[in-house]
Amino acid sequence: MTVNIHPTAIVMPGAKIGDNTVIGPFSIIGEMADIGAGCQIGSHCEIGVESGMLSSGTVRIGAEAIIRSGSIIYQNSTFGSELKTGHRVTLREGIVAGDGFQVGTLSDLQGHCKIGNHVRLHSNVHIGQRSTLGSFIWIFPYVVLTNDPHPPSEILEGCTVGDFAIIATMSTVLPGKKIGRGALVGAMTLVREDVPEDTICVGVPGRNIGRTSKIRFKNSGDPVYPWRRHFQRGYPKNIVAEWKKEFPEEGVRI
Repeated sequence: MTVNIHPTAIVMPGAKIGDNTVIGPFSIIGEMADIGAGCQIGSHCEIGVESGMLSSGTVRIGAEAIIRSGSIIYQNSTFGSELKTGHRVTLREGIVAGDGFQVGTLSDLQGHCKIGNHVRLHSNVHIGQRSTLGSFIWIFPYVVLTNDPHPPSEILEGCTVGDFAIIATMSTVLPGKKIGRGALVGAMTLVREDVPEDTICVGVPGRNIGRTSKIRFKNSGDPVYPWRRHFQRGYPKNIVAEWKKEFPEEGVRI
């Protein structure tokens, strides 16, 4: 097995490290870490270190992950292949995430969340505990998914976000609310009610202003949503092929 560990890094004896993985300066890999092959771990990261939380256990990170400097990943979580983090990301205990999960710089996931495949979070996103995110979701900077309806309390009601949904920058989703499949939450929106699938929610408080299908590109007049009609950068070829089948009359433009 070939593992490139910087001399200043600390890798505990119980850690499992896959072949061709690189561990950067001053990073700490705890006893409970199980890291797949071909991963790149930057400097000053902490993975699988004892957190003092009640839910301890192995943190599993799939193959080909890129974990950038300053990121902290607690114990007792599971991530699929090709996890990518920005800098100084915090991923707490109890997260179960699929393949292709991307988390932007300074984002904070408070744990005990379920996340599907190919979810993309931009920088400074906060995901409260008990949240459930589907697949192919986009969440843009400074979005907050809350979970305490009577803060501070012991009641946690996580938000639910459906497949292909988009939550634009600086929006807040209140505890227990559901964003439907393919829905669009506009920038700076306060979501106080459930958002039905394929609809647009904007404003403070958020209000339904119609179907996403009415949004058109200004230059061509083509429909913007579902966005997978025209955007597939970075997605696996087999998934893009399915999207082409879904919209055979026009295909998916590259």
